[in-house]
Amino acid sequence: MAGVQTSTIRYYERQGLLPVPERTSGRRRYGPQVLQLLRVIEVSKDAGFTLREIERLLHGFRPRATPSERWRTMAEGKLRELDALIARAERMRALLERGVECGCLTLADCELLREERSP
Repeated sequence: MAGVQTSTIRYYERQGLLPVPERTSGRRRYGPQVLQLLRVIEVSKDAGFTLREIERLLHGFRPRATPSERWRTMAEGKLRELDALIARAERMRALLERGVECGCLTLADCELLREERSP
């Protein structure tokens, strides 16, 4: 269904992201809403949301909250998280680049080890 493996759809059902479908003669029957929800899940995962965050996006707001309200709220938090991750990656890059240029002969002489680290 929609290029998603059956096992993935069942997993999403168990996680509460998708409604449990009706069965006809023992076969699952999905309504058109499920295709839309699968697309929401796919886009949300591409944006970096965890399944728990996607569950909140789908079901953790007041019933009348619009999709844009839900997305804005979740995206603002994810953007702050992403900014912190980028800042950390930039610090990591700078440290690694300095280490590549290091010519220390002993650990006692290494300037990188003498510097104070910020969290």
